[in-house]
Amino acid sequence: MKTLTINIKNDDISEKIVWFLKQFNNNELEIIDKEDWHDLKLLLLTRHEESIPFEEYLKNENQN
Repeated sequence: MKTLTINIKNDDISEKIVWFLKQFNNNELEIIDKEDWHDLKLLLLTRHEESIPFEEYLKNENQN
């Protein structure tokens, strides 16, 4: 898989390019905006953190 970053200053051109790219099959192309990419990177960092089941969280939610 190849990742490309495209910075476009003109909003009209940007919309046209995104429209063009969306014409490809979803299995062949994934479009992620910069803000989403930043969020995904932050989520990735949490993958190695310890987690607890949601039910356990709810049991202890009001305990301080």
